[in-house]
Amino acid sequence: MQEAMLSPLATWQNFYVIVGTAAATLTGLQFVVITLIAGVGRRSSAALGAFTTPNIVHFGATLLVAATLSAPWQVLWNTGLLLGLSGLGGGTYVLIVLRRARRQADYHPVLEDWLWHIVLPLVSYTAIVVAAMLLPGHPVPALFVIAAATVLLLFIGIHNAWDNVTYTAITLSQPQNTSQD
Repeated sequence: MQEAMLSPLATWQNFYVIVGTAAATLTGLQFVVITLIAGVGRRSSAALGAFTTPNIVHFGATLLVAATLSAPWQVLWNTGLLLGLSGLGGGTYVLIVLRRARRQADYHPVLEDWLWHIVLPLVSYTAIVVAAMLLPGHPVPALFVIAAATVLLLFIGIHNAWDNVTYTAITLSQPQNTSQD
């Protein structure tokens, strides 16, 4: 009986090895980029907290989901509980990011920023919570939803990291106006 319950997790092993590896690699790459631009960047810690740090959290959440679903669970409700708590934590963090984005003064977000930094992450974490609740009773569709949510978190992190790097590069390439008009 337990083998029948756990077989859906076993079929996702390769997927989560790939997704987890990608998340870990992208996290490391983000650290390298931040280190390289730290000495020349003009962004405040408020802007970093609103637009850069969430990428690490999304990559970390993806890695956590991959690790959770790769563990040798005996029953699925334990997996669902951990995933549900992770999704709730991620959703709460998105609300913190919303507050940070509204309070920082270095950059004025546009619609695309709100979508990629707030709406899509909230959709991903909400999907994880809902799928986690459904996992014990309906594992196959729940695992597809969790997979979609984790891939979305990866793409959110990639998109937002790219936006951060290009914004910083463009900002740094502009001459600073130090004269008083």
